[in-house]
Amino acid sequence: MLLNVSYNDKKITKKIDEAVGKPLPIKERFAMGGIGSPKLHITEASIDIYNLLVLDNSTNTCNVEIRPNGIIVRFRSRLETYGLVIPYYKLNVYKGDIGIYSIYMDHYFIKVRSDTKAIQRFFRKLLDHRADNLPTNLEDL
Repeated sequence: MLLNVSYNDKKITKKIDEAVGKPLPIKERFAMGGIGSPKLHITEASIDIYNLLVLDNSTNTCNVEIRPNGIIVRFRSRLETYGLVIPYYKLNVYKGDIGIYSIYMDHYFIKVRSDTKAIQRFFRKLLDHRADNLPTNLEDL
């Protein structure tokens, strides 16, 4: 779900916490080596997200926060901050062309440039955390 997270609204915070869980405790953040991504440059996006990004002339960047049951992709447009809340069971991450990662959920997608080792390590950490916390499939039983 795509939400405006600029303001501290309890209804939106509750929606986010129900979808992807509360923020990780500080002890787990240190154990993981951080839960936030470096600055990611957006190369392509779905039409809903693109329509928000095109409103201003700044560089299109985003960051990803790891939560217990999903991720939040945050980006800015004009003076507003938007968050794409993605539970792990809806998250698809693809490494397409050289140096491009694609993050998909339903009909939303964001493609980001992966031109540094720090970004590649973050996506490896994200995929490992997802594998550890994904609900059990019926085929696995």
